Amino acid sequence: MKNKVNEIRISYKERVKSPFWKKVNTSKDAAELLYEHWNKDNITVHETFKIVLLNNGNKVKGIYQLSTGGITGVLVDVRILFAVVLKTLSVALIVAHCHPSGTLRPSEADKKITNKIKKAAQLLDITLLDHLIIAPNGDYYSFADNGIL
Repeated sequence: MKNKVNEIRISYKERVKSPFWKKVNTSKDAAELLYEHWNKDNITVHETFKIVLLNNGNKVKGIYQLSTGGITGVLVDVRILFAVVLKTLSVALIVAHCHPSGTLRPSEADKKITNKIKKAAQLLDITLLDHLIIAPNGDYYSFADNGIL
């Protein structure tokens, strides 16, 4: 009798052809793109964590919603985050989460998860370009712009 194992498949569906991918040059570009794709019906209700997946020309391959949390926090499983990054063959990423309160000051937990993601990215030769905190009105805080990335 043969040993049986599950088959693993990896797929990525490209709905927008690469010549039309938006290029991200600044934190403002990324924040505007993310805010445009954020659910405005619940941005004031709970925290949500998203990943912007980029190619080596900083063109956006896609945005992935990693998790939805509570009023004051969101769980970020770094293993799932990098499973998505690796599955899409992305070489850079921007992570973002919203603060329903509108406060743009990063918490200690925000700083810790950013550092954890940055270390894991370095190990995999992936660049973490920024971590953005998005407010319900579209304002944002950039870890990179503020020198804490």
